[in-house]
Amino acid sequence: MSADIEALLGAEADSLLNHKCVGVPKKSLHVPGPHVVDDIFAYSDRNPQVLRSLQSLYGHGRLKNTGYLSILPVDQGIEHSAAASFAKAPEYFDPAAICDLALDADCSGVATTLGGLGIVSRKYAHRIPMIVKLNHNELLSYPARADQVMFGQVQQAWDLGAAGIGATIYFGSAESTRQIREVSAAFAEAHRLGMFTILWCYLRNNAFKTPEVDYHVAADLTGQANHLGVTIEADVIKQKLPENNGGYVAIGFGRTDALVYDKLTTDHPIDLTRWQVINCYAGRIGLINSGGESKGASDTAEAVRTAVINKRAGGSGLIVGRKAFQRPRAEGVALLSALQDVYLNAAIDIA
Repeated sequence: MSADIEALLGAEADSLLNHKCVGVPKKSLHVPGPHVVDDIFAYSDRNPQVLRSLQSLYGHGRLKNTGYLSILPVDQGIEHSAAASFAKAPEYFDPAAICDLALDADCSGVATTLGGLGIVSRKYAHRIPMIVKLNHNELLSYPARADQVMFGQVQQAWDLGAAGIGATIYFGSAESTRQIREVSAAFAEAHRLGMFTILWCYLRNNAFKTPEVDYHVAADLTGQANHLGVTIEADVIKQKLPENNGGYVAIGFGRTDALVYDKLTTDHPIDLTRWQVINCYAGRIGLINSGGESKGASDTAEAVRTAVINKRAGGSGLIVGRKAFQRPRAEGVALLSALQDVYLNAAIDIA
């Protein structure tokens, strides 16, 4: 075990590195491996062009041919405003700097906006798998509302040389049904054209946040969002790391089963994330957890912690943006390298 990883995990090191999942054991999963395209997707309805695009993602960067992914996402200029996103490191107003960071950090791929990739596509499309994030929640309207709307077309992503497309659905929101229809249609078109698909499976509903607990990050609710995401044929699921459980019960809606809470999960973060993984067709579709906002000096430790939890739960990697690009380039590269180290460390196994 790397002493650096243990040091970054601090007091949680023993719990995170030695935990064993019992409720949903490892044998219940399709775990990440070097032949994920051959073992999983080659038996699916994805056409040969999609298989080639998926292999370009899983076969690129420092984690190539491990079954794990390290993706740099920078769509926050819309989701959180350009000022809030890039003021800390203004070089990233230039999309070329975003691609350069992904290359310097040897990432599996880079995900950003249609315009951002389009303006530099001829320089980078052949150097790193590009993922066009097609829909966004723009925050210039007042009052602000939670709604993902399409900013571009699938054909435009294909034309600029993207290997895949990404989209967000705000499950639980008033607009979720429309978003499901739009994204499902976009994913079907992307697959016809030979691109893979990544779905940001996020929850949005004021009722999901009580005075005591924010159930937007509950394992049971996010797990169901994942299950809806794989149902519309997302090839990769992006989800926030779970922090609690029992959203269905506390809010009093939907359907669940007491076994979820009494037998299949515990309050351990690896068990909670395992529930997210099994909802992705038992791991057939890779779960990548997000890195979250930048908090400064603790970012590397937080990213490594998330990587350990994701890997040991049976997930397929991380998609980390703000923690990497809201700081000087060299520091961002070092942070991404630190989390990649977790996936390359054979001593950190699936719980």
